Amino acid sequence: MSEAPSTPESTSQVVHPDGRVSMPEGTTLPDSPYVNDDLQPVPMSKRTWGTGSFTALWVSMSVSIPAWTLASGLIAAGMDWRQAMVTIVLGNLIVLLPMVLTGHAGARYGIPFPVFARSSFGLRGANLPALLRGAVACGWFGIQTWVGGQGVYVLAGRLFGDPWTNAAAFGDHPWTLWLSFGLFWLVQVAIILWGMEGVRKLQVWAAPLMAVGGVALLVWMAVEAGGFGPMLSTENSLGWGPAFWVLFFPSLMGVIGYWATLTLNISDFTRFASSQRSQVVGQSLGLPTTMTLFSLIAVMVTAGTSVVYGEALWNPIDVVNRMGSGIGLLFAIFVVLLATVSTNIAANLVGPAYDLANLKPNWFSFRVGAITTSFLGVMIFPWKLMEDENVYIFAWLGTVGSLLGAVAGILLADYWLLRRTRVDLPALYTRGSVYWYANGWNWRALVAFGAGALLAVGGADLPVGSEGPFIAFLAPLADYGWVVALVTALLLHWALGTLLPDRRLREGDPTSSEATTAPAA
Repeated sequence: MSEAPSTPESTSQVVHPDGRVSMPEGTTLPDSPYVNDDLQPVPMSKRTWGTGSFTALWVSMSVSIPAWTLASGLIAAGMDWRQAMVTIVLGNLIVLLPMVLTGHAGARYGIPFPVFARSSFGLRGANLPALLRGAVACGWFGIQTWVGGQGVYVLAGRLFGDPWTNAAAFGDHPWTLWLSFGLFWLVQVAIILWGMEGVRKLQVWAAPLMAVGGVALLVWMAVEAGGFGPMLSTENSLGWGPAFWVLFFPSLMGVIGYWATLTLNISDFTRFASSQRSQVVGQSLGLPTTMTLFSLIAVMVTAGTSVVYGEALWNPIDVVNRMGSGIGLLFAIFVVLLATVSTNIAANLVGPAYDLANLKPNWFSFRVGAITTSFLGVMIFPWKLMEDENVYIFAWLGTVGSLLGAVAGILLADYWLLRRTRVDLPALYTRGSVYWYANGWNWRALVAFGAGALLAVGGADLPVGSEGPFIAFLAPLADYGWVVALVTALLLHWALGTLLPDRRLREGDPTSSEATTAPAA
């Protein structure tokens, strides 16, 4: 039986004086295979996140263990602290721009990422970028949960001694480490059942505590190393010559790839923004500043471990485990666990929860999607990814970041260049609307995604398990994967949309809703 589209009269959108768009207050879109409560546009009365909320969100997500290991891993890979900071600062400034631009759609229309993607990929086609982003988030959730489980294991080992630390091995790790991993997993599942408002409150309370913890760890390492001078005086063998640049570009793509998922689904958060300004200013204040300062702490501490222990310890769990002070260790582990929970829930459970809801709205609610993600995160074997910084930075971050760069390019081209930020809100949920394209799929977006992904990763030579690039002549592009994918997909989608537009775009959408203008307050 065919699905009837909703009638425009029942679903007209309201344009407010500040440019934001919503459904009439108190109304909801009718039930359909493309709507559930979690995918509905956020009503204006619930768009309450101000500048402080977005700043706190980025502080809590930037002050995290994977952010630490990203920065410190550059030291372990051979950079000195100056080179690592140049790489990190530049990468975060680059990724901020698409973050703000894609966040604009969420703040204006109150929609999550998978609904936003329907305008460019089609109502059914949006499942492709949503599931790709969701798969990446599952991997990140598993990585961060493993790191948190290590923190629980170290803390419990200090409390229970050798019987806990030297327990019988199972799967190359003590069974007590697996138990710690499971307990940490359960804590996060319990918190996500609190919902999005609980996520916001967790960010606000966690952010300042994590910042204090990072500074405290830096001071402790400075004392151990005999001051900041010895910490920052370590030399490397790279210099600023060709050897550095060979490492720099894939590392830069790794830094960009770290936030590649958020460049897509930041609208999952900006849909709650109280104004467009709050998301722009909040993100601009929160992301580059916090990431820079926290990364500086990470690279300095890692450089200090080279002085104190004779080797660069890039995992903060290994660093705090060397602490002799019981109180200091307890505080450090507490901060590690708080940072991991805060980041993991916001960055890696919220997005795929909406992505799964978009796949089958009648099957998946926000909470069911989040719990499903938490199970899938275990299945990617995160303990294997964390064994080697080469796998972590280059194979994992670089490759997936490149693929998501293609999606970001398509979203930007469609929303800013083709539609000029004008979207028919009810049509995003309506079969047969302007966003239905060909049976729910926009072939232009698929072609652009395929071309961007192929050029970006076709020449990649992964550092492990590889016998050379898949397509040899594309190898020079591999070190610039995210940029290549984004620019290629953006230009191609824009060109196809301009030269070969969909019939409904040429003729006008027959199901387009009439917009009403809300009076000024």
